[in-house]
Amino acid sequence: MNKFKAAATAVAGAGKLSNSECVKVVVRCRPLSAKEVDDGRQRIVDMDLKQGQITVKNPKAGSEDPPRHFTFDLVYDWNTEQKNFYVETAAPIVDNVMEGYNGTVFAYGQTGTGKTHTMEGKESPEELQGVIPRTFRHVFDNIGLSKDKEFLVRASFLEIYNEELRDLLAKNAQNRLELKETVDSGVFVKDLTSFVVKGVSEINNVLAVGKKNRTVGATLMNQDSSRSHSIFTVTIECSDHLAPDAKDDEQHIRVGKLNLVDLAGSERQSKTGATGDRLKEATKINLSLSALGNVISALVDGKSGHIPYRDSKLTRLLQDSLGGNTKTVMVAAMGPADYNFDETISTLRYANRAKNIKNKPRINEDPKDAMLREFQEEIKKLKAQLEAGG
Repeated sequence: MNKFKAAATAVAGAGKLSNSECVKVVVRCRPLSAKEVDDGRQRIVDMDLKQGQITVKNPKAGSEDPPRHFTFDLVYDWNTEQKNFYVETAAPIVDNVMEGYNGTVFAYGQTGTGKTHTMEGKESPEELQGVIPRTFRHVFDNIGLSKDKEFLVRASFLEIYNEELRDLLAKNAQNRLELKETVDSGVFVKDLTSFVVKGVSEINNVLAVGKKNRTVGATLMNQDSSRSHSIFTVTIECSDHLAPDAKDDEQHIRVGKLNLVDLAGSERQSKTGATGDRLKEATKINLSLSALGNVISALVDGKSGHIPYRDSKLTRLLQDSLGGNTKTVMVAAMGPADYNFDETISTLRYANRAKNIKNKPRINEDPKDAMLREFQEEIKKLKAQLEAGG
């Protein structure tokens, strides 16, 4: 086939799938830890950043056992800077959300592979900040540059701990919340606290309050292991400025919702040394991650008309992100050390399946629950009252 025919075929194929797109899957590998270096652990992972290829060698296998190869949209090695990772993976999703699409960035992987480092990073220095704080700056920088639009930004923060939903911004973060579903809103968390935020400092304060309430605990593999899945949601409402004589029905409000998800790590009790509460947490974590794997398999398989979203709170909350109305990036985090070979292969297989999931994102225009319209109507009433009083 010559290149003109190939191009025509590609265009025809794109037309058939114009309303769908695959989940974008990227893989990030952390460096060997100081402890792994001290223990004499070997790196068994090689990455070709240009080709998006990962090669993993089995440390127990003989020379006749070939290395395993995987290919993804983008791969990032242990030298990757936080800024570059954000610009290439998360920034396009944030831009889409500001146009009215739903977006999700979620990090998956074995415990201790750097998921929280990728999603949150450290407050300082700035170059170590992760996806979430960089998203905040990106959103408000864009709003500051926009001259002809009006924005309203809201933030909420929840965790799923032992299959219970907790509002990390509530006065009592231990209170359990309920999942609800409606035709208009889809799956949502009833009574979840949501704050209107007007700038980077305000939304950073919201994140800081929630982080204090998040459940972490020490295991042999990670001193500050996340014992829950967390979802920080930024909702961005946007409307164009209209001429003074424009009619109300000429104004359209677009609402984009961005889910920034830090999943608790999959783990083996033999490696983490988990007992008591830690072991109970690990069991619940692994069950919900298994449910997520089953959903991914069912979506990719195509043989089953039933997708088991209801098998866990996590999969219900991610229902739109996997096979629904959302632009999604999955970040698979992995470690390079020889003793994590099995977990590394498991993570890469999981991610390999996920890249075949097709979503159908669309711009969310004029939803019934848009707060911006309420605010605009209130301002109109106040102006009318002032004019009448004047």
